[in-house]
Amino acid sequence: MSRQKPQSNVFRTAFSGSPYVGVFARATEDCLLVRPDIGEDLQAACGDELDATVVATTIGGSSTVGALATGNENGLVATSQLTDRERERIEAARDRPVVELPGRINAAGNVVVANDTGAYVHPDLEREAVTAVEDALEVPVERGAIAGVHTVGTAAVATNRGVLCHPKTTDETLDRLEDLLGVPADIGTINYGGPLVGSGLVANGSGYVIGERTTGPELGRIESTLGFVTD
Repeated sequence: MSRQKPQSNVFRTAFSGSPYVGVFARATEDCLLVRPDIGEDLQAACGDELDATVVATTIGGSSTVGALATGNENGLVATSQLTDRERERIEAARDRPVVELPGRINAAGNVVVANDTGAYVHPDLEREAVTAVEDALEVPVERGAIAGVHTVGTAAVATNRGVLCHPKTTDETLDRLEDLLGVPADIGTINYGGPLVGSGLVANGSGYVIGERTTGPELGRIESTLGFVTD
């Protein structure tokens, strides 16, 4: 049986002049965390594309929201630098907990790739941090690298429809991600050949926001992998 696939508009943009939109925003199926200094119209347009509630916030006082937080339908994990005010703002919008990632490696968006089925994390993430991800996201967690990149959140983007990975990802790793996350995995690039796809793509099952330098062929691979191409 073929999957029913949604239609998504091609939405190329930049945040504060940068095409690396994945550094500054993070999406789950129902929520979009985004740096607070982009215009309200752009915030609303991104929220419409992703069919998600927009939460304009910093994380740990930083605008690099996508690098510092990630999550799924069950919860969010964020850097231990998260402030009480930021936590309250996010939890009020989502009605789900935000859990701090303990240990020295805690830029959660950079070191965790997750969907509602599983999570794949930095190979050196400490046991306490792995447990925190398991508890917060309520999914099985495995450690590993992607194309030799330990900051797996920069090297892949996962939704409940697919996983887009660094172009040098091996077939073995793609198979492992498919087994763990329960969706097809493939390779691609962003922003005219950029291999760190997590830095330039924000996506969920409803849509995606991509850096403005991304080419047509790159869009084709993204839409195929993440399930936005109709049969």
